[in-house]
Amino acid sequence: METLFISSNSRASINTDLIKSIEINDFSATPKYVQLADAIVEAIKNKIVEVGDPLPSINDLSYHLQIARDTVEKGYRKLRIEEIIASSPGKGYFVAKEQVFRLRIAVFLNKLSAHKKIVYDAFASELGDQASIDLFVYNSDITHLRTLIQGLPQPYDHYVVFPYFKEGRDKAAEVLSLIPSDKILLLGREVDGLEGNFPVVCENYEKDIYEALESIKEPLSKYNALKLVFPDNSDYPKAIIKGFYKFCQEYAFEHILVDNLRREGIKRGTCYINLAEDDLVYLLDKVRAKGLEVGQDVGVISYNETPLKKFILNGITTVSTDFRLMGEYAAACILHDLKSHLEVPFYTVLRASV
Repeated sequence: METLFISSNSRASINTDLIKSIEINDFSATPKYVQLADAIVEAIKNKIVEVGDPLPSINDLSYHLQIARDTVEKGYRKLRIEEIIASSPGKGYFVAKEQVFRLRIAVFLNKLSAHKKIVYDAFASELGDQASIDLFVYNSDITHLRTLIQGLPQPYDHYVVFPYFKEGRDKAAEVLSLIPSDKILLLGREVDGLEGNFPVVCENYEKDIYEALESIKEPLSKYNALKLVFPDNSDYPKAIIKGFYKFCQEYAFEHILVDNLRREGIKRGTCYINLAEDDLVYLLDKVRAKGLEVGQDVGVISYNETPLKKFILNGITTVSTDFRLMGEYAAACILHDLKSHLEVPFYTVLRASV
């Protein structure tokens, strides 16, 4: 372990108010170097340090915050690229820009996934350097979400939440009401009972799955039965089941709900609509083990488009919302102070798996 020797004179010259204002949250999914950079920006906004004021050296900040030297170096590099701080020989690092305004945004993901990354990347790209974003993941656990919200070290200008829960959905409004109603933005779905005038960028699950399947009803007609794989204790909205049943009943498709793919016996002439990413790999393995061909003997439709699905087995058919647009809509709501209820377009990509 490297030992840092810092002289008493060096320690005395450090802005202790700046050090006290910097909090590194170990529970945030946001990299620590970004948290550090954002905290220094906040200190500039709050006049704790001003243009021309010196900043602690990399070694000093590493010592006082008990974080890696590389973390401090990356944080300072980020601020230098943004021209918020500068450095010069003999003077070290100092504040270079007076007018620094960034929105502070907390984003709560129910889980990490390829399509959530598309939303987040589009959201962050649209906001650019107008915002700093802290990312939290609560694993679809409403109790964990409550703990994260109550344990936030500082208030935010906006709170963006994907409200998907495996259990305790009846407590969702109560937990989310811990967030000021004028600062919350819901992504993906609404929450019954949550009061206030706030933006919602969502999917219409029942309508979306119905219309997606309707658009490919001709190629689906070669299959004897459609099966929706909807796992037990799933955080997916049950409105998907309603839309699936409605389509099958209207167009006279035999249909079955599969709650556990492990117990499913794969049969020729069946088309599966699969929700969970993990189940997709398992389903394809089961089809292959039976010696059946995807797209001929067994159909496969996957929920949520991701870049990889166009390459798997000559292409997996997907039904999906436009995740990039979801992120862009969310950013627009924040940048333009919109309180709109926006439904994101849903689409089908027909590939060889059907």
